[in-house]
Amino acid sequence: MKIIKNEKLIQRNGKIGNFTSLAALVVLGLGMYISFTRTELFMYSLASLLIGFTLTQIGMYMGNRYGRSPRPDEKLDTGFKGLPNEFMIYHYTTPVSHLLVGPAGIWVLKPYHQRGQVTFKKDRWRMSGGGFLQAYMRLFGQESIGRPDMEIDNEINSLKKYLAKQMDETDIPEIRPLIVFTSDDIEIDAADAPIPTLKVKQLKDFMRQKAKGRVISTETLNKFKAALSSE
Repeated sequence: MKIIKNEKLIQRNGKIGNFTSLAALVVLGLGMYISFTRTELFMYSLASLLIGFTLTQIGMYMGNRYGRSPRPDEKLDTGFKGLPNEFMIYHYTTPVSHLLVGPAGIWVLKPYHQRGQVTFKKDRWRMSGGGFLQAYMRLFGQESIGRPDMEIDNEINSLKKYLAKQMDETDIPEIRPLIVFTSDDIEIDAADAPIPTLKVKQLKDFMRQKAKGRVISTETLNKFKAALSSE
């Protein structure tokens, strides 16, 4: 499998995440100091705490995607390792963050790092377990799974809009979604989910099975790769 990734963007955003996290600690510390020592400056203290909380959220968001080791792109690369060179995976070089292209078709990948148990029942995604820290993080929105089906649909639409400018719309192949949980400490109960939902260790076998049907022709595949190379 060939890997194409935007290393400059990854390194830049990783540094931004680290800087933002440090800045958040400084601002939060300043806010706490003012609240305990200068009660007449309560509004300044409150503003510092709000700014610090916002910076913390940004730092965690960037850190989870670009600073965490191993990063989501590295986990995906490991999961697909061993696929033939007809497969290509793109990280942060196309309108979507992670894209797999090959004889198994075109797949937009949505990785999640959460631990615990994920379920899909009655048209709703739920996360549970993972310990106290995970529950605490979900409270502030950092570990919540949200609506992955809607998020990945938005990414697919963005990719289609880009491709429509690069190639004939009739040549755009079907683009499929795939949700991937990268943690080893995850249990998945999503058999009824509208989107395939897998662990990293299941990825390679899943794609090999899909490739047996050769769902996309070599000609279409080459046109698609050519359109991506003009990004």
